[in-house]
Amino acid sequence: MAENEEGGAAAEGAEAAPPKNKLKLIIMVVGVLAVLGGGAATWFFFFRHGENEHHAEAAPPPKPPAYVDVPDLMVNLAGSPGERVQYLRLKIVLELKEEKQIEAIKPTMPRVTDIFQTYVRELRPSDLNGSAGIFRLKEELTKRVNAAVAPIQVSAVLFKEVVVQ
Repeated sequence: MAENEEGGAAAEGAEAAPPKNKLKLIIMVVGVLAVLGGGAATWFFFFRHGENEHHAEAAPPPKPPAYVDVPDLMVNLAGSPGERVQYLRLKIVLELKEEKQIEAIKPTMPRVTDIFQTYVRELRPSDLNGSAGIFRLKEELTKRVNAAVAPIQVSAVLFKEVVVQ
């Protein structure tokens, strides 16, 4: 019986030993993968970055945008009857992608001024409150000027001056 007990204890020890070895093996494999992953990430962020800069230098530098002044606008804002009349003065610049578009857009400038005048005259002073109001005005004017100068694309409407009196 003593032999069976000793054999049973030895058998239990043998069975218990492999799970410990499997746990150590799993921990070692995870550690090796973490080291390899860290090395790969280091290479990607530090050494590969130089390759992208080399390719970026080969590309030609972007052309600077061109700007066209729109004649100054001064309009009275829409208000309720009996309210004090308020005026809006705007100095606007159109941003174009290329210098050669300036000459193409100049003949349409009276149409652009007319579209801006008719739109701005319908605004109320409350429409221009805060930066959100000015942003909406800029987006609406950009949309309208692009419709007026159709084949030419205006990148942005820029304000030099916005005064509500």
